[in-house]
Amino acid sequence: MITTVTLNTAMDRSLVVPNFLVGRRHRASSGVTLPGGKGISIARALRRLGEPVIATGMAGGLTGANIIERLTDEGILNDFVRIAEPSRTSTAVIDPVTGVHTEINEYGPRVAEHEVDLLVEKLQYLARASTCLVLAGSLPREVPADIYQRVLRGLANRRLFTVVTQPDDAEALRLALTAEPSLTVIDQREAEDFAGNEFGSDEDFVIAMGEMARTGGQSIVVLHAGGCVGRIKQGKTVTWHSAEFDPVEAVSQLGFADCFVAGALHATFDDRPVAERYTFALATGLANNRALGAGVFELGDTVRLQKEVRLRELDRTPVESAD
Repeated sequence: MITTVTLNTAMDRSLVVPNFLVGRRHRASSGVTLPGGKGISIARALRRLGEPVIATGMAGGLTGANIIERLTDEGILNDFVRIAEPSRTSTAVIDPVTGVHTEINEYGPRVAEHEVDLLVEKLQYLARASTCLVLAGSLPREVPADIYQRVLRGLANRRLFTVVTQPDDAEALRLALTAEPSLTVIDQREAEDFAGNEFGSDEDFVIAMGEMARTGGQSIVVLHAGGCVGRIKQGKTVTWHSAEFDPVEAVSQLGFADCFVAGALHATFDDRPVAERYTFALATGLANNRALGAGVFELGDTVRLQKEVRLRELDRTPVESAD
């Protein structure tokens, strides 16, 4: 069982609005509303890939109740901590003419200390039946930056495969890395925030990821606009790769990273070679871009798009960290 954790759950609405202009009245040509937050989107994608998964986290108010009800309707097993303040809503406006995506995300609820403690207790319980724990997405207001670190250290004796993805906060990422997650998946902006500089070459990625590895991360993948750069550790062996793809026609960019994580986990637990883990993960993200809604894709698209991903092993000299 894979357990995904979403602290900052949301009800996500995506609207397709041709020729969208600020300050004008528009009618959406289509739209979809789904329970969201990165862990929830990952759970949706994992279920499509046939992986047993349960979604947990914190949900509050009428929005939280709607999230839980809709997840149950989708057939996604879930067990959330109910909190006092309402969960957020998020809106994305997608202009198919210009390809511009506009996102409006609420901050999310303030979470009390005792509510965080309840979640930590719940994760201890769910970990008994789990092989993998995914900590995904940003933190709600007033949740301490060390929450991912706290959870990972509290479950260290369980020998779970652990994932941290897109905490959207440099300090939360640094603290999580010190707890040595099995896999960390972040985007280029987050990696640049961690490193303190912008990236212009493969070497910039590798230098930053080497520093993350010294902080405590094991396998690390950084996503960028044209693919990803990854450091995969298996035992004492470390390999570095770049995976790239040509631009494809996209309905929406929302959920790409979440589906990448789901695809990577599916390929990992299917014991596929490292190279195929990259190509399948990126293909799952690209397939998601061809549909409306995070975590939504057709398996046939994933299989077809996997053939279009190019993989190369990186020369990591002179910056590979000592392990």
